Amino acid sequence: MYSVSKAIARILAPRVDKYFGIMGNGNAWFIDALERLNIGIIPLRHEVGTVAAADAYHRVTNEIAVATTTYGPGFTNTITALVESAKARVPVLLVTGSAPQDAPRPWDIDQAAMVASFGVETFTANPHDAAQQTHTALTQALRNRAPVVLEIAHDLGTLECIDPEFENILHATEELPQPEVVCPNMQEAEEIASLLASAAHPLIVAGRGAKTAGAQVIDSANILRADVATSAPAQGLFNSNGEFRNLGICGGFASSAAAAEIQKADVVLVVGAGLNPFTMAFDQAFSADATIIQIGVTAQATHTRVNHFLRASATEAVSALSATLRKQNFTPTPRAFANPNPKKHDKGNPLAPDGCLDPRSLMDAINNIVPANRLVVTDGEHFIGWANTYLDVPAADNMVLLGTTTQSIGLGFNSAVGVAAAAGTDKMTVLVTGDGGGLMALADAESFIREAHRGVIVVVNDAAYGAEIHQYGTKGIDKAPMLIPEVDFAALLGAFGARSKIIHNLEDLEDFRAWVNSDEPGTYALDCRVSRDIIAPFMQELMKN
Repeated sequence: MYSVSKAIARILAPRVDKYFGIMGNGNAWFIDALERLNIGIIPLRHEVGTVAAADAYHRVTNEIAVATTTYGPGFTNTITALVESAKARVPVLLVTGSAPQDAPRPWDIDQAAMVASFGVETFTANPHDAAQQTHTALTQALRNRAPVVLEIAHDLGTLECIDPEFENILHATEELPQPEVVCPNMQEAEEIASLLASAAHPLIVAGRGAKTAGAQVIDSANILRADVATSAPAQGLFNSNGEFRNLGICGGFASSAAAAEIQKADVVLVVGAGLNPFTMAFDQAFSADATIIQIGVTAQATHTRVNHFLRASATEAVSALSATLRKQNFTPTPRAFANPNPKKHDKGNPLAPDGCLDPRSLMDAINNIVPANRLVVTDGEHFIGWANTYLDVPAADNMVLLGTTTQSIGLGFNSAVGVAAAAGTDKMTVLVTGDGGGLMALADAESFIREAHRGVIVVVNDAAYGAEIHQYGTKGIDKAPMLIPEVDFAALLGAFGARSKIIHNLEDLEDFRAWVNSDEPGTYALDCRVSRDIIAPFMQELMKN
């Protein structure tokens, strides 16, 4: 027979491919069980990274991953990433230690109550039901698109598993559950189709939730001859040619020309996007007169600006809209565009007036050097505006942004480990981080450099917390706490094993270009000394509020 820890590992082994973790007292026997199954974990150096990496891995692959930590501080260190996963509706299974069932110690806390406060469910594995609890936890995470915690009490992990369902669950061949399919109310779908058919300037905005319905969304865009745009993570969904005009990212990351065209839309169909402040450009993205229609699986609309909400899965809802439009023999009104490709951004100057790098020309140059077959992951802060507007990606969820849902920074290196695991040897992983968030997450710089087959680290180094400088320094708040000494990231990341270089001008990128063209494995770190005087458009909008 197997112990509780071994039973959990054996139930998960045929169902989950990737495990991200740090060993401690609470999960040592579980990790040992994985090792003995020749699975093992991808080691992280900070517990927040275990969940962030598992979350990012799912966003790219659509496959669930396991994070694992010990109890107490090992568990509490995961909370920022766990909240992000919960708010962004990303399934992750966190296997963690917990207090002894019968004799809690002075340092133990009620972990289940802590995560319940932000909607995360906890399951506890006991000797008599360890297999059942593990299977249920995994099923709930996938079906509900949510992180779930599976606890192993400290005094139970090595006890014999006597779960009567162990063998049945172990040998079951059922496919992993998929998220619930919600079919649309057809009367509501027909009413929405009529609104779209009557639009003079229809616009479709697709988010991460529309990724699996990409073909159907493109079909509807072709029928309507609509303009199309995406949320930041979904960029790349409309890369194919069609009978539509691609305006790029909707909201604060849009070019000025694209933002003006988005403002002209009179009917906006939002599919699988939560309409966060970035997508809404802080409520300035759409005309006040526009009719906003949202399709999603949440219980209700996610923004007060929505006029019509259709609760349904994206594929089923959009297919119904397209079928209705065809049934009505809908014929779009021909539209002439003065600007057929308005999503291009100003590429800036080689250097800013202060002699430091202009982040616009820097990102444009990096975009032209890095191969098209790439995955991009960014931390949060002011620089996020440059990464999202200048770095192209080949498909939806190839731009991974952990932290935007909760407006967190410091998850860049952590989440990049999961992206690198998803990239394997086929794609280059490009991480963009600021100096502030980079220092915050530095523990897992080593993890990323170790895990990436071919990786790039772009440190946007302006010696400051840029967002705070622009939001609050301009309002008279003392800037001293917002400043960071100019850190030599090239030396730091070089010590972790990366090939590295300080970039003062665009000519300094030539060695990087040669490395990219060489196909040499490893990670190249660019410590880019960027001007803090060039302000991203989304930040300019935020500064007005």
